[in-house]
Amino acid sequence: MPRARPTAATLGGSSDETEAAFYDALQRGDIELLMSCWADEEDIVCVHPGGPRLVGAGSIRTAFEAMFANGTVRARPTQVRRVQALSSAVHSVAEHVEVMLPDGVHRAIVIATNVYHKTPQGWRLVVHHASAGVVEDVQAMQAQQPVLH
Repeated sequence: MPRARPTAATLGGSSDETEAAFYDALQRGDIELLMSCWADEEDIVCVHPGGPRLVGAGSIRTAFEAMFANGTVRARPTQVRRVQALSSAVHSVAEHVEVMLPDGVHRAIVIATNVYHKTPQGWRLVVHHASAGVVEDVQAMQAQQPVLH
């Protein structure tokens, strides 16, 4: 009997709730929860810093399973900037990432864009595009003030 897919968010939920579930799954190394955050579309895309474009659930799952084989990924999103419409949302975040390597904990800043669509199953991730960042990126994001019209 096939396993039921965990629900990352419900129809009445939000892109913020799906994003929280995504980062929780990374920190726990929970591949099922992580994959439940993604939309059931063939053209979902994930790009890790310095990595190739991964298209489709199979290649995305394989990449995250390989990551989790080395342990969990402690990634904490900060400086979230949101653009939201009725059925889509784009979040730009600075991820504070900690990775355990043989010589100890390494810390990095990653700048990521997460794109969500509202589907019949709730808000789901359709794109996660991350690139290496630097401390100056976070400082610049903190210095930006929203423009009010």
